[in-house]
Amino acid sequence: QVQVVESGGDLVQPGGSLRLSCAASVGTMEYFAVGWWRQAPGKEREAVSAITRSPSRAYYADSVKGRFTISRDDAKNTVYLQMSDVKPADTATYYCAAGPVILPDAWNAPGWYDHWGQGTQVTVSS
Repeated sequence: QVQVVESGGDLVQPGGSLRLSCAASVGTMEYFAVGWWRQAPGKEREAVSAITRSPSRAYYADSVKGRFTISRDDAKNTVYLQMSDVKPADTATYYCAAGPVILPDAWNAPGWYDHWGQGTQVTVSS
């Protein structure tokens, strides 16, 4: 069992950078794979990135590949999403979610994730 809390959302200019954090407030993050999802107003929730348990393997949506980097620090019980070269299309509420395991061809399936956070708002605007 784990409870996750997101932080780091903010207003950022196009082309800027931001780092989101997903911390375990209850439980131990090292036993879980973690994914980042986002949902913009009027749009469906979409998978952004995910990271397996250590030894870690990362997955990315095509829309963020090369711009976002996911990482984990199990000593700090935290998973990060480093966002670079952000675009207005990245504006959304970002959620992290934890699950015991994810499969390479199904990392973006929400059913693998049991524990979801409340979200943090990212707004990209000049």
